[in-house]
Amino acid sequence: MSSESPKCDRIIGYLGPQGTHSEEIALGLYKGEWGKFTPYNTIHGAIRAVEAGEVTESVVPIENSLEGSVNVTLDTLAHEVSLCITKEIIWSVRHNLLIKKDTQQIKTIISHSQALAQCRNYIKSFYPAAELKAVESTAEAAYLVASGMANCAAIGSERAGKLYGLDSKATDIQDNDKNCTRFVVLSKEPIVSKGERYKTSIVCQIKGENPGSLCELLQEFALRSVNLTRIESRPAKTGLGEYIFFLDIEGTIQDEKVRAAVTSVQSKSRWFKNLGSFSIYAIQNL
Repeated sequence: MSSESPKCDRIIGYLGPQGTHSEEIALGLYKGEWGKFTPYNTIHGAIRAVEAGEVTESVVPIENSLEGSVNVTLDTLAHEVSLCITKEIIWSVRHNLLIKKDTQQIKTIISHSQALAQCRNYIKSFYPAAELKAVESTAEAAYLVASGMANCAAIGSERAGKLYGLDSKATDIQDNDKNCTRFVVLSKEPIVSKGERYKTSIVCQIKGENPGSLCELLQEFALRSVNLTRIESRPAKTGLGEYIFFLDIEGTIQDEKVRAAVTSVQSKSRWFKNLGSFSIYAIQNL
């Protein structure tokens, strides 16, 4: 594994524009370090920027505790790029209803599709007739409202409201106070980082011709007392009914048991990709 790139070379990409949760995480994660931040309009663009060498690393969401995985992140990592996960960040999501000053009526609510879903009960209770409009990010929603869209509100972070000069008509409107999102930092090369908690992430397509193939694969972890923290299937894009599996494993590939289990899984797979071992961080909202 390589060591971290010199800080003077660091350019961090994130899902923009300014005011997204991805930007807040980037600011918190690299606080006090030299470098610059580059926003991208889409998650796909932020990931591809690492592959193209436009940025050193990118911060993107990968899973929400309420709405599940961010499929564009999973599919891009599996099928389009050769990148490593170098950090995982657990972020407590707090949503606010943001409006321009003196807004009297709210006929349209704008936000990222997952943010709209995470505030479903609030919207149903207070704005049941409102039109819902999904955009690429919560910060884009705040920008659109600030730009003068009439009778509109955005769902976004407190920081987004401050950046775009909006008032918070309501705070903490998420339906569940346990609402958290997992973000990952992506790089071309694995990075040795220090932490108390580690995960290893792999993705594979199993040889599924025989009954019990998936069970046989999972037993490689159970037999070695290696804990799986997540397993999820996605279409393999090779034919109807064919799937790949994302597996998150507790521990690092440097651990002998983890390495042995991963090696055995690779031998039983038709296709295999190791997304790396990485530290897990928790960052407080700015």
